[in-house]
Amino acid sequence: MTRPMTLTRPPAPVRVPLALPRRPRLTRGPELALAAAAQLALLAVLRPGHAGLAVGGGYALASWALLARAFRHRRALGPADHVTLARVVLTGGVTALVAGHLTGGGHAAALVAAATAALVLDGVDGQVARRTGTASRLGARFDMETDAFLVLVLSVEVARTAGPWVLAIGAMRYAFGAAAWAAPWLRADLRPSIARKAVAVVQGVALVVAAAGVVPHAELLVAAALALLLWSFGRDVRWLAARRGREAAAAAETAGPAEAAGPVETAGPVETAGATRGRSGDAARHARFLDPVAR
Repeated sequence: MTRPMTLTRPPAPVRVPLALPRRPRLTRGPELALAAAAQLALLAVLRPGHAGLAVGGGYALASWALLARAFRHRRALGPADHVTLARVVLTGGVTALVAGHLTGGGHAAALVAAATAALVLDGVDGQVARRTGTASRLGARFDMETDAFLVLVLSVEVARTAGPWVLAIGAMRYAFGAAAWAAPWLRADLRPSIARKAVAVVQGVALVVAAAGVVPHAELLVAAALALLLWSFGRDVRWLAARRGREAAAAAETAGPAEAAGPVETAGPVETAGATRGRSGDAARHARFLDPVAR
């Protein structure tokens, strides 16, 4: 007796997903080279005069070298870094125009427009960093140094008409950095402060308004901005000095009882008040009140 034939279904073909080629991403070197090229193109559009072109070209070369060194351990820049890099280019344009003004060239309207765009983008890169999860200490430092140099250049522009005292606004950040080399306790991380950020914004806005010449007696606005800046720096220095005093007192309090008591033999582990204070003192010394990555 023969067995009935049964039809068997052939095995389904195995589908292997095709790996689509990834879009090539620019690395750090080409990104910075493009920024330098954009800087030179902006100078050609702004036409800041011979002095402005020389200063702007030097700025492009110096910024390229500094950023290449700062980001040498990164393969590529993040999304927020690209926004800050655009601000670096705009700040270079402002620098060239200010140099042109000092020698009788340049255009005030172009300077105000470039500075305003740089200030507006200052609020964009932070949002980009937070939303993309790419905030970093290096990115925050990149942002801060760009802000500081823009304020320095704007203070030079406003000082031409308002007086040399305006230069104190731009020099304050660098004077604080120089003082930190002599007093290392000034290098400690500062606690988060909305007031500090607001005062920084006021400096840029006040200087741009004064440079535009659209407000009568703009020097009063700049003087008020300088007063706020002095208050902000003084507040931070007082906080750092108080923190240094607390850390010194905690260290002395921890070392005092241990040196006076000497070695103590016990039958088992005993937790003394001195040991407890020692741990809390160490925790206080190692705590870092970091600014939120203000990008």
